Amino acid sequence: MVGRRAVVTGASSGIGAATVRLLRKNGWDVVGVARREDRLIALAEETGTEIFVADVTKQSDVDALRDFLSGLGPIHALVNNAGGAYGLASVEESDAEDWVRMYDVNVVGTKRVTSALLPLLRAGIEPGSTASIVMITSIAGHVLYEGGGGYNAAKFAEHALTGVLRLELAGEPIRVIEIAPGMVKTEEFSLVRFGGDQAKADAVYDNVPDPLYADDIAEAIVHAMELPPFVDLDLVTIKPVAQAAPHKVMRGTLQPKS
Repeated sequence: MVGRRAVVTGASSGIGAATVRLLRKNGWDVVGVARREDRLIALAEETGTEIFVADVTKQSDVDALRDFLSGLGPIHALVNNAGGAYGLASVEESDAEDWVRMYDVNVVGTKRVTSALLPLLRAGIEPGSTASIVMITSIAGHVLYEGGGGYNAAKFAEHALTGVLRLELAGEPIRVIEIAPGMVKTEEFSLVRFGGDQAKADAVYDNVPDPLYADDIAEAIVHAMELPPFVDLDLVTIKPVAQAAPHKVMRGTLQPKS
């Protein structure tokens, strides 16, 4: 994979940072994109990745990212990982502004980046090769749960965007891969969702045997990108064994029924 370039959004922490690390380990040139410059600098020092500071909810930032990448040359894969959840209140009681934020980053931000970088992905396609667009959605985009209204709505929309994009790109050597994680224990996802309340964030994973971690999702992402060019993993759903559904998580030791 020497000479192959991937762009990873939401690269400053969690799944995005883990994906950058694994791609670099596997010999990819990588551009990590996120809002927080200090974290990107630390990731660059650790991995040797290129970095670009951008907020995917701002068109001017995405345009600047496109121009920066144009100067580097073609890209061969895009990992749309930037996203997030805000709040766990009911549809009735939740803050509409939280819904707007979730839709903007998970859906419109993904659209902005994909639209801007598709010409660069096409430019990187050589005979016999395939470009990859990887969408990091969520099982929340496939299964509803109480308190998930805004996040469910955003991730269902991102799942729909992914499916439509795959139809629209049919006939081109571009595969559109959706990775839909379930419960993943990262340093920030639940903390952001609960407005910085560490106790509530920790309670999400309390006594859950072997939750998934960012590295587990990164393994699936990179595996999908490195499969033969004619293979497209359209949809990969990944959950810990302890999670049967978003609303059904087992706590304590898993053991066979007697």
